[in-house]
Amino acid sequence: MNHPFLQSDHELMEVQANVLFNHNEDGRMTTINEPSAKSAPRFFMGITKQGHVVRYHETLVDDVKNELERFVEKAPWLDAPNRVNIADIIRILSKDGPVEHVYLGPAYVFPDMRGRSSQAIKITQMNIELLEPYFSDFVNDVILGQPAYAVVQNQSVVSLCSSARSSAIAAEASLHTAPDFRGRGYGMEVTAAWAAEIQNQGRMALYSTAWNNFASQAVAKKLKLRQYGMDLNFS
Repeated sequence: MNHPFLQSDHELMEVQANVLFNHNEDGRMTTINEPSAKSAPRFFMGITKQGHVVRYHETLVDDVKNELERFVEKAPWLDAPNRVNIADIIRILSKDGPVEHVYLGPAYVFPDMRGRSSQAIKITQMNIELLEPYFSDFVNDVILGQPAYAVVQNQSVVSLCSSARSSAIAAEASLHTAPDFRGRGYGMEVTAAWAAEIQNQGRMALYSTAWNNFASQAVAKKLKLRQYGMDLNFS
């Protein structure tokens, strides 16, 4: 059986862009795909070995969008994804207004996680009180980001994974571990349990993080997630 999460890198990046952001009928980004509905970045580029996936915010002026399109077409990153000229992108975008935030980091897809045994339990509205004392701020994340899985110690959630953003095709993990409980493999447990349920639903389980988040990358490495590309966005 060909599982839906065994797709080409470029297809995965297309899927991820559609999970991360809401789009208008012209395919331009509007908001991030979260209940907060904050504005999407002005420019998103997902780089893979098979080409890039590019998205522009609906408010980005056409002159700047066209210049970015020309820049991306000429870019040599297929051979060297780490040689992105961020300064050039910022220079072009600055014609539309100052760039306040740049995010870049690896994007991963989970291998088949179904059938793994796990000590993680599912968190729903029925046992949501377990979020006290470490995750009391995450009640909404759990309700809106189902499925959610946790490692529980002494009747308290100490590590939590839920869906950060979701579509009918895929979901992206949101992982948090309480500071006193890091380094014990709990992040791996909850993330694997979350991914297994997403895959049982016939969806792809995705994971992305910033280059400077080494703990998050360590989880990806231990779970043998496959990096299919790199995300870049500019706000």
